[in-house]
Amino acid sequence: MRYSLRQLEVFLATAREENVSRAAQSLAMSQSAASGSLRELEQQFGIQLFDRVGKRLQLSELGRQLRPQAESLLDQARAFEETLCGEQFSGRLEIGATLTIGNYLAVGLIAEFRRRHPAADIGLAVANTETIVDRVASFGLDMGLIEGEVHHPDLETRFWREDELQVFAAPDHPLVKTGVLRDEDLLAQAWIVREPGSGTRQTFDRAMHGILPDLNIAMELQHTEAIKRAVEAGLGVGCLSRISLADAIRRGTLAPLQVPHRDFHRQFYLINHRRKFQSPMLGEWLQLCLQ
Repeated sequence: MRYSLRQLEVFLATAREENVSRAAQSLAMSQSAASGSLRELEQQFGIQLFDRVGKRLQLSELGRQLRPQAESLLDQARAFEETLCGEQFSGRLEIGATLTIGNYLAVGLIAEFRRRHPAADIGLAVANTETIVDRVASFGLDMGLIEGEVHHPDLETRFWREDELQVFAAPDHPLVKTGVLRDEDLLAQAWIVREPGSGTRQTFDRAMHGILPDLNIAMELQHTEAIKRAVEAGLGVGCLSRISLADAIRRGTLAPLQVPHRDFHRQFYLINHRRKFQSPMLGEWLQLCLQ
C-alpha cells in the first residue's frame, strides 16, 4: 500500500482546518511533520490535493472527490481497531443539534447513551440549522439533529419527530385576554424572533405567509432564552417551539397566545452524509434517537 492512514489523517485535518499548522495541532504533530506527510502523499501519486487561496488551503477538485473516500476509510479503520480491542462503543461521536433540540432534547439522549455505554464520548455542537447542515456536509460532524427543512445532494434526511411553534407574550400583555388572535392583531405587534438561517425562523416565516412583509420584526436574536427574556420584559411578542416554552408557561412567566388560523407545525429531522461510514457506535446512536 503506497499511502498510510496517518497521511489520510493529515489530508482530512488540513481539509477541515484549511491550514497545515492548525491541522498539525489537532493531530498533536509538528507542523513540519504534517507538511512532510501531506507533501509525500501528493508526490507519491503526482497529484495536487489543495489549492492555495491567500493564507488558506482549499481542496482541489481531485481533493474534493477523494475526501469522502478518505473519511470512510479512516472511519472503518477506527471501527476495526475498536472491534479488535473489544471496544465497539468507546470511541467519540461528534453530534450537531439546532438550538431547540440541543438545549431541550439532545442532552437527555446523550445521558441515556452514556448510561448504556459508559466508555462512549459524545461531543455536542449547538448552532442554527444552516450551520449544522454545512458541518455535516463537510464531515465536521458525524450526524445532525435539525429543526428546518433541508435539500442537500450529499445528505440523507429522515423524519425524526413532530414539533409545533407557539406564539407567546408576557403574562400582563393586553393580547393575553383577547382570546383568539386575528391577522390585524399580529400586524400590530412588535415581534422578537430567531435569526434567518434557523429552522424556527423558517417555520415562522412560512406560517406568516401573506402578511410576513408587513410584520414589525423588532428584534432578531440567536438564542431562545434571550427571546424569552426579551418577551418577559415586555419588548414584544415571540414565537418559539412549545418544547422551549413549557417550563416558563407552567411557571406563569410567559403566556401562550392562540393563533389557530396559522399553521405552526413542523418536523425535526436526522441528517447524515450519504458517503459517511456508519460505525457501530453511530448506528447505536441512531437507533436510540429513533426509539
